[in-house]
Amino acid sequence: MSVTERKQRERAVRERLIVATARELAEQQGWDAVTTRRLAERIEYSQPVLYSHFRGKREIIGAVALEGATEMAAVIRAATAEAGSPRARVAALARAYLDFAAGNPAVYDALFQLDGGLAYAQKDTPAPLKDAFAALMESLGEVAGDGVDKGLFTEVFWSSLHGLATLTRAGRLLPEFAEARVELLLDRLAVL
Repeated sequence: MSVTERKQRERAVRERLIVATARELAEQQGWDAVTTRRLAERIEYSQPVLYSHFRGKREIIGAVALEGATEMAAVIRAATAEAGSPRARVAALARAYLDFAAGNPAVYDALFQLDGGLAYAQKDTPAPLKDAFAALMESLGEVAGDGVDKGLFTEVFWSSLHGLATLTRAGRLLPEFAEARVELLLDRLAVL
């Protein structure tokens, strides 16, 4: 292995450590607790080393968002893979999405609430974000209905899920209606 290859590998390891540490800290204490000084202390590197990887917190949030998008796509695909009917796939998708949001609040915030410097719904949208949307559309597109654009339907259904995830987390919705909300979405929005 050449010196250049070793340095690249070490750089990649440091970058993964920074992202993992930021994510861990954000999940434990919230994104306000994630500062470059605190990250540098936790990973035992100087702040200049951290800045050699990321220009600041915004880029770190973006890196966490991209990692989270990849994970969310995998979770959704795994949940829908075993479902035998379109309704079962969409129900599995909805539950997996809401569970992902509830189980990974800091990642969910990085994806959809905070400015990570990422382009959404644009030509230059990063591949992990496009793939997460594609994971949604794979199941939702088949229940969009005749004459309804699959992407548009996916956006509307996803928006509903995002609203449910956000309001549930904020304690604004009654917990006993969680399953009924998913069923209502299926009954009212999807053509099954």
